[in-house]
Amino acid sequence: MTTEAGDRPVILWFRQDLRLADNPAVVHAVETGRPILPLYILDQGPATLQTGAASLWWLDKSLRALDASLRARSSLLILRRGDSEAELRRLIDETGADAVFLNRRFEPDAFARDADIAHGLQADGVACKGWNGTLLARPGSVLNGSGQPYKVFTPFHRALLAATVAPPPAPAPADIRTLPEPASDDIDAWGLHPTRPDWSHGFNWTPGEAGAEVALATFLSRGLKSYGKGRDIPAEPATSRLSPHLHFGEISPWRAVEAARSAAADGRAPAAEADKFVAEIGWREFSAHLLHAFPQMTDKAFRPEYDAMPWRDDPAALEAWKRGQTGYPVVDAGMRELWATGVMHNRVRMIVASFLIKHLLIDWREGERWFRDTLVDADLASNVQNWQWVAGSGADASPYFRIFNPVTQGQKFDADGRYVRRWVPELRGVPDRWLHAPWTAPPEVLRDARVRLGGDYPRPIVDHDAARKRALAALGTIVAARAAEGD
Repeated sequence: MTTEAGDRPVILWFRQDLRLADNPAVVHAVETGRPILPLYILDQGPATLQTGAASLWWLDKSLRALDASLRARSSLLILRRGDSEAELRRLIDETGADAVFLNRRFEPDAFARDADIAHGLQADGVACKGWNGTLLARPGSVLNGSGQPYKVFTPFHRALLAATVAPPPAPAPADIRTLPEPASDDIDAWGLHPTRPDWSHGFNWTPGEAGAEVALATFLSRGLKSYGKGRDIPAEPATSRLSPHLHFGEISPWRAVEAARSAAADGRAPAAEADKFVAEIGWREFSAHLLHAFPQMTDKAFRPEYDAMPWRDDPAALEAWKRGQTGYPVVDAGMRELWATGVMHNRVRMIVASFLIKHLLIDWREGERWFRDTLVDADLASNVQNWQWVAGSGADASPYFRIFNPVTQGQKFDADGRYVRRWVPELRGVPDRWLHAPWTAPPEVLRDARVRLGGDYPRPIVDHDAARKRALAALGTIVAARAAEGD
């Protein structure tokens, strides 16, 4: 295909910004007045960029939704699969495009790959222009008084809010001028939706930009009013359910922040609740900025001494944890919720992570890998940072000696047992008093509840008190090693 020099098309390369509104790359591409080639490349690349199975399910629906939005504007989404630079060059050769517009990715491998692609294309006369369309602020732009990245959340969040201003809203363009249809893959041929078996029947989500707006509106009308307290109760629909939409860029984080602030300003929600929600967006931001500044975090402890932790190799225990068969009801409920829905309540994520790391003494990286494959919101920076937070090895982390008791956590945050009974139905008949520790129930109670421990439901795979002592002993080896180094 050939075009006049002044009318060469612009490639609009979508990645984790699968929306048309509030999208800087879309705005700048449309402003050129030139034909636009919307493009998505499925490039699994390095291990840190590989998309897990649950996230591929989401991607399938999100790409279809974006394509429908583009088609409503006289355009379409071009799909290609393979090496990103090779596919970009192929489309450039096919269309005569001489510019690539994109929103930057800031994960270490993605950032390095994008820089290599930009340098290579620019050397051949193809302009590459990038913007920040996924975060409140570009990583590296919020630094402490010494010009270094923040390592503690509270001062980072304070500085972030002081240094950033919400960009003006940018509605989706009414029309997107494009060229006659270039070659595109058939998304059905990508096989992103699971088959043989289809394990996604319980995925109650609506991926896409419109779905993100519905999720935001629902949260503002229901969950935000009591967000600070409600978000800790796993049986309550009090969380925003925005995390996968944010991860795939179906909604701008600024859109979520400004909507919460407006709700507070209009009296639809208390200001303190809006501030709490904005702080959670800020934690996501903190994770992204940390990973960009400290790329080793993907597979190394942020605090290096924790890489000496004497982890246990226990495949049977790891598998029991993955399948929700640990014998601790709140842990098992969380792991089953994850498998069935592609998400897990935030409070329960901390409980199950603490159980894997401290009760089973299994390396946090095993849990991070499992979450990356099974979460629809498996964001690399947030996933790594949150696992290291629980492990005590991260920046501004929970201390390792803070060991959640899964029984008391269940009793505190699922007092009426609604969450456990939903996801561990074999315990449905156990009274609240014994629900979170069924092995303590009298035999007649279990008999009446039709529960046979070791049969219908497993006995605990580890004793809490023994596991706690073992975890603290493991921590002691690190403390002793640090003391010896100090000598």
